[in-house]
Amino acid sequence: MSQIYDRVALIGLGLIASSMYWAVKRAGLAGEVTGFARSETTRETARRIGLCDRVCDTVQEAVEGADLVVLCVPVGAMEGVAQQIAPVLKPGATVSDVGSVKRHVIEAVSAHIPEGVHFIPAHPLAGTEHSGPESGFAELFDNRWCLLVPVEGSDVDAISGLRALWEGMGSNVDEMDADHHDLVLAVTSHAPHLIAYTMVGVADDLRRVTDTEVIKYSAAGFRDFTRIAASDPTMWRDVFLTNKDATLEILGRFTEELFALQRAIRTGDGEQLFDYFTRTRAIRRGIIDAGQDTDAPDFGRGKT
Repeated sequence: MSQIYDRVALIGLGLIASSMYWAVKRAGLAGEVTGFARSETTRETARRIGLCDRVCDTVQEAVEGADLVVLCVPVGAMEGVAQQIAPVLKPGATVSDVGSVKRHVIEAVSAHIPEGVHFIPAHPLAGTEHSGPESGFAELFDNRWCLLVPVEGSDVDAISGLRALWEGMGSNVDEMDADHHDLVLAVTSHAPHLIAYTMVGVADDLRRVTDTEVIKYSAAGFRDFTRIAASDPTMWRDVFLTNKDATLEILGRFTEELFALQRAIRTGDGEQLFDYFTRTRAIRRGIIDAGQDTDAPDFGRGKT
């Protein structure tokens, strides 16, 4: 790949930003990458591990002269950051983000983007349950999807540049309308996280009764719930508060399905249960066939 931007600024230095930095460097996609994090401790960690070419002590210093600014902060913090950087954004620059919710981000950020600066929201569908600057790695985005969500009037060349960056970092790239994005993500990510948090919370209540048995005898299903439920609390709080309507719609449908399964179990309807599980099993096969996971056995010891 060849260089796409002279200077990229990463605001917020957690899992996604750190992975972006290593992926950008791997492919030589930017001349310089600056970074900023609100926490002095995070900035010190970033400097210690060589994350970013230059870690700045103010957000304004980080974005000054940048051709691309990527907001890698929790959704609820994006408007505040947009306000802070607006006066120093370079004319012709592109501002993007990596938030899991798009309609709210567009409403919160758009008003603060100056004339002549391009705002192109994005969402890489990649992550782990780990967070912080030391959790990033260059391969995070390989063969994962990144959704671009252009706003009305988005500049075609600016979209092309951002697409090229994500493709250069290993992603498959697609474009999507903001409201449709938020509904799709409510199904594929937001509701499953809420269900995982709930199941682990129920088990925690049970654990008080059964001592350590829930932990000690964790089977794969519960173990996988705990992995999802270990995700960053600030990020997920903001996701549910800012994608309220879509998440509640999907949770309503989930509740209806759950009641139907309860009824099938109560009435001994094995045929309905078998048919339901057969249908849902096919979804898993589709995910594997699409290259988004592997069917290799993993008993929790394959990856750190």
